[in-house]
Amino acid sequence: RQYPERMPNTVITTASGVHAIPLAEFAAMSMLMHSRRALHMIKEQYEKRWERFSGTDLSGRRVLIVGLGSVGSEVARYSKALGMRVLGIRRNPENSSLDDAVEAVYSPDSLPNLLPQADFLILAAPETAETRGLIGKKEFALLPKGAVLINMSRGSLVDESALIELLMTEYLGGAYLDVFAEEPLPVSSPLWSLPNVLVNAHSASTSDRENSRIVDLFCKNLRLYLNSEPLLNVLDPTKGY
Repeated sequence: RQYPERMPNTVITTASGVHAIPLAEFAAMSMLMHSRRALHMIKEQYEKRWERFSGTDLSGRRVLIVGLGSVGSEVARYSKALGMRVLGIRRNPENSSLDDAVEAVYSPDSLPNLLPQADFLILAAPETAETRGLIGKKEFALLPKGAVLINMSRGSLVDESALIELLMTEYLGGAYLDVFAEEPLPVSSPLWSLPNVLVNAHSASTSDRENSRIVDLFCKNLRLYLNSEPLLNVLDPTKGY
């Protein structure tokens, strides 16, 4: 990204945090859907079949959140409220202020050691040179059999071919996806029809309150700017977020 070269005297701010609540709710919905087997329920209702079945509980399950910014931190709070144990990864763990929601925060190089502990892997990190291709076949294989991926960051973080292969063999228990390598998701993609996948059209962050939240944030920053005070959400051009 060439922000400094193109606009050398401009401070750019972002809308970081505006989408934290809807994305955290998407993550919570996905985990609840999986544990209570909602996709199975929908199929059974569509086929008008009455047959009792067993789900499971989220209480005590472990969730690994990759990216503990505004979105990941909100996901952690929702997960904790569901009785889950929460581990987090962020670029600079020393910048984290641990609260009761997160047991521990680790650096990205701890990922291989943490994946075997994760019942749910939630991707909430930005797309950067470091995160592209973060989760491939090797990383998926480190997850426990039956683990679930929830991706609401960017499709480029995941090797989609490896994901599809492990979903088809049922090594992975499921995937709840808001983002994809190619968008719109091609109609030829197996992800559309796999019984253990939820496909969402990159809409998890969209809320009817989105515009009002953005306006509120802009107005806060405008007041800070007029008072020569530090602005919120200043873009770091070297990081890209």
